[in-house]
Amino acid sequence: MIVRVQDASFDAGEELNAFSAGAAGAGAVVSFTGIVRDLAGGLQHMMIEHYPGMTERAIAEIVDEALSRWYLTDALVIHRHGKLAPGAPIMMVATASAHRADAFAAADFLMDYLKSRAPFWKKEVTADGADWVAAKDTDEAALNRW
Repeated sequence: MIVRVQDASFDAGEELNAFSAGAAGAGAVVSFTGIVRDLAGGLQHMMIEHYPGMTERAIAEIVDEALSRWYLTDALVIHRHGKLAPGAPIMMVATASAHRADAFAAADFLMDYLKSRAPFWKKEVTADGADWVAAKDTDEAALNRW
């Protein structure tokens, strides 16, 4: 299991290649990379805050849960913090398993957790000011299915 919370950008292709190369016994690797989106067209940047130590522990606990719920050979979670521009990679999840169903389900589970429960605070900054990103009912509903 690899959990990294970092301010530095990452190359999703390089991360996936390294993860896949180390996924001994896997028949499937599933990955998802999230990017900072600018739906309204005016986002200058997003600020992501977290509590060092607490955030990594919380994510590691949910990865441990995924490892216990599905037959995974490995899992990777990278999540950035700090000032992020539109289009920048914000996070990545990768799961490896002998079979695709477990890899897909575990990746989906981890994504739902990261979106709804991971201890990050996000602020969108535009020319008009800054607003904290509120939890969405759709994200909560997605998490509730697990």
